[in-house]
Amino acid sequence: MRWAAALVVFLFHLKNARYFGGDDLDLVVWAFGPGAVGVTFFFILSGFVLAWSARPGDRAVSFWRRRLARIYPVHVVTTLAALALAFTVLPELRPHGYKETVANFLLLNAWKDEWWHGINPVSWSLVCEAFFYACFPALYAVLRRLGPRALYALAAVCVGTVVVLPQANAHLDLGVVLYNFPLARVPEFVLGVALARLVQLGAWRGPGLEAATALSLLGYFMTPFFLNAYASTTVLGFALLIPAGALADIEGRRTMWQGRRTVKLGEWSFAFYMVHVLVLEAGTLVFGHQPRFDTLPALGAAAVVFTVTLALSAALYRWVELPGRLLVLGRRKPRRTAGATG
Repeated sequence: MRWAAALVVFLFHLKNARYFGGDDLDLVVWAFGPGAVGVTFFFILSGFVLAWSARPGDRAVSFWRRRLARIYPVHVVTTLAALALAFTVLPELRPHGYKETVANFLLLNAWKDEWWHGINPVSWSLVCEAFFYACFPALYAVLRRLGPRALYALAAVCVGTVVVLPQANAHLDLGVVLYNFPLARVPEFVLGVALARLVQLGAWRGPGLEAATALSLLGYFMTPFFLNAYASTTVLGFALLIPAGALADIEGRRTMWQGRRTVKLGEWSFAFYMVHVLVLEAGTLVFGHQPRFDTLPALGAAAVVFTVTLALSAALYRWVELPGRLLVLGRRKPRRTAGATG
């Protein structure tokens, strides 16, 4: 599922690159325009998996160390790659001074509106994740004591907040950019934690995987019809989809997500997410800015960019992510958990 979410984010940014023109562009905008909602899936899944894999008696410092080992090596390498591109062939990626660069390396840049999209544009979501990780030990200490009724109430409040907050922000003209602001994305993460606890307690009552998938797809295609609906149309579908997938695994039911290749793509998904915009930016050196090709050249350009991104993600996973985790954690074998973006 992580791979599918990373893929729709890639397709969203591919749409923005405008490889396609004419009627093709209209189809691409319809199909891939809502792809940014994949980040909502990442945030909910992150809360779910961290709660699911929480260790009894685990110390906060040990938890934070494992999360640092999970996200930071790839973040550092992709940031260095972005800076190398910025100061050579892609000046549009160049940061506005050393403070923005330092904030990016420290995963603080999304707290400042002017910096949230700087250097490696997707790193803003890691800033949100870093904030979630900072809060998780205290948050989980409270939520693990809640019973099913309270957890259902909390989940409903989180869904309601995600739906209402963007509309309230627009209606009250507060001028706050919620999409990248870590505090505004906390309800999605808390929702994931509550859902995991409900499944752990055997109290989850929701639709099966097929119905949850259908509802998620419906929400995906409804996104363009709601102003500022970066998450509000899909949050309910994703909140049903993730527990449904977990229960399918627990019960040993076969699903489309369990194949060897699909699992491998899931392992590569974090690196894929972190590198894909850099590949698209570098692609402008070959294909130009918003070239609006005819159908076959556009498909060819998209295939090249996708293939390069996938190859780099495999290399990053093999040569950066896994060794980086071992470097931070020592000789202990790293646990296989969901990544920073899922």
